[in-house]
Amino acid sequence: MSSFRPIRTLLVANRGEIARRILRSAMEMGMRTVAVYAAPDEGEPFVDEADVAVPLHGDTAATSYLDVARLLEAARGTGADAIHPGYGFLAERADFATACRDADLTWVGPSPAAIAAMGSKIEAKATVRASGVPLLPDAVLPDEGDPRPTAAPVGYPLLVKAAFGGGGRGMRVVRDEAELVAAVESARREAASAFGDATLLVERYVASGRHVEIQVLGDEHGHLVHCFERDCTVQRRHQKVVEEAPSPAVSPELRARMGAAAVAAGKTIGYTNAGTVEFLLDGDDFFFLEMNTRLQVEHPVTEAVTGLDLVRCQLEIATGETLPVGIDDLRLSGHAVEARLYAEDPERGVPSTGRLHRFEPGPTPGLRYDAGVETGSRVSVAFDPMLAKVVAHAPTRTEALARLARGLLELQVHGVRTNRDQLLAVLRSEDFRRGDVDTNWLERLPIPRQDHEVVRIHAIAAALAGQEERRRAAPVLGTVPSGWRNLRSAGQQITFQAGDEPWELEYEVTKPARASTSGAATVRCGGRTEDVRFRPVDGGRLDLRAGGVRRRVSVHRVGETSFVNTEDGQSELVTEDRFPGRGAGDVAGGCVAPVPGRVTVVAVAPGDEVAAGDVVAVIEAMKMEHRIVAHEAGTVVEVRVREGDGVEHGELLAVVHGVEHDGATDRGEEE
Repeated sequence: MSSFRPIRTLLVANRGEIARRILRSAMEMGMRTVAVYAAPDEGEPFVDEADVAVPLHGDTAATSYLDVARLLEAARGTGADAIHPGYGFLAERADFATACRDADLTWVGPSPAAIAAMGSKIEAKATVRASGVPLLPDAVLPDEGDPRPTAAPVGYPLLVKAAFGGGGRGMRVVRDEAELVAAVESARREAASAFGDATLLVERYVASGRHVEIQVLGDEHGHLVHCFERDCTVQRRHQKVVEEAPSPAVSPELRARMGAAAVAAGKTIGYTNAGTVEFLLDGDDFFFLEMNTRLQVEHPVTEAVTGLDLVRCQLEIATGETLPVGIDDLRLSGHAVEARLYAEDPERGVPSTGRLHRFEPGPTPGLRYDAGVETGSRVSVAFDPMLAKVVAHAPTRTEALARLARGLLELQVHGVRTNRDQLLAVLRSEDFRRGDVDTNWLERLPIPRQDHEVVRIHAIAAALAGQEERRRAAPVLGTVPSGWRNLRSAGQQITFQAGDEPWELEYEVTKPARASTSGAATVRCGGRTEDVRFRPVDGGRLDLRAGGVRRRVSVHRVGETSFVNTEDGQSELVTEDRFPGRGAGDVAGGCVAPVPGRVTVVAVAPGDEVAAGDVVAVIEAMKMEHRIVAHEAGTVVEVRVREGDGVEHGELLAVVHGVEHDGATDRGEEE
């Protein structure tokens, strides 16, 4: 029988949105809270929201959030009596859980023995096999030597997986034997970097399967229950992007079978606290993938449809309390969908970094924003690129999808590129609405181009907002329309760059806007000339009437960039210099860094001959590997970096002579 262990001060050994999420529940329960932070996170919201914050001084995960000694020292120095690890970092490290208990700290999670049993995918499968949970064929790869003989009995296609860790890292799909050796080398390198263990296994790959997981909760008094399923099928690079509960592919009968299997798996190791059992669903058949012995990123959708606060449950279980009263009678309520908003450019498949000039949710009710950032936050290359999770809960799936799409459109995110358009494409897809998707579906979904008419309206708004700003700032003749002249010759001209597309405008303000009346202008843009009316309102907004339609437009100017938002979405418009200088130009045959990051592999040396597509270097940024390859065959004449070097976007890494085109491309898919 466990004894009650009150938590008075909780240290959160994590960062970003999950740190804020844990802090919120802990504070509601009356606990004093402690945050720890790496140097790049100084001043971020989770640091400011905690009662006490302790710097870890390091600027990488290894020197901060993965430094057990520093975390324990922070706990001792602040009087903490419990540690919550969140997810990622040390959350599934049995040795960290043991170290916390040895330091007389309450560990908010399962026992070290349970973590160890499920921490290795190899051991986890061996453990649950005895409980009758169905498994896919698999094999453990040797640490050295040719992996092909070991993989052959599993059959192709197969999946190479890191034995430890998750989040899609150290995973590669291998279609045939010819791809195996390169995939194993890359996965082993990534697994060693991310998890400190390069052990790999191979598993039969089911191309048309769905990823469905079961949330479980167990206390120290022998109670273990499941809290229904989450569907996490929409993934890219084996990392979840959109999750929902309940799954549109799971019937009540299948839900009962999967829930029973998840509980059976947990009972084999005497599981306590919150955990998730992940399955691959193939029709009505399902197969055990792994058990995550921690809180999941996507836990909010379960909270929405059950009414539970899973972090509160974790904290109560850690103190020795029993599961909440009535949990055996849980019922699903409505439908919830979560979208993960990442700082990345989906078209290029690379992270996006920089300062968030604005992060502002819209007014639509019924949405939950679990964000790790706010206006002014710095998105660095050091950590995961997820900015926020946006969650919609509604009585029906159709309404939840529509509400989430509207919330994403309203969200103003200025300063970094995001995967918002890709998320909207998912939510609007007929395949997704029908529930007809698999774990590879997102790779086949085209990334939409923004609607031409939307960008045209945004460009008009940006031009007129800019001229109004200049007119108000004019030291003399502020009441005269900008660009006014005695003899009419031509209108004012401006060119915006929207992505890779230029937008040329010519406009003439025929009536300046006043405080109470609209201004008027004639605008030629996108092959059309029309009369528009406009009136600036508070907060950088513009009332724009064009084509007989009134729109409320938000125009946020930062230097030469105008971020424009309407109900149709967001555009980023960069004003082209009217008198551009002549640039230095690219180095012929130069292989450049597509993103800021750290060089993990230098694959060539001066004098080497390379073929088109040969890897020159590998950069790691935001938990992803980026392969920099030679465009065409040639000779390496210069290498400017070494393994371990930090590089900036566009930095020259190597030069290959014989390449016909300047520059280089990160042709490698995210590995």
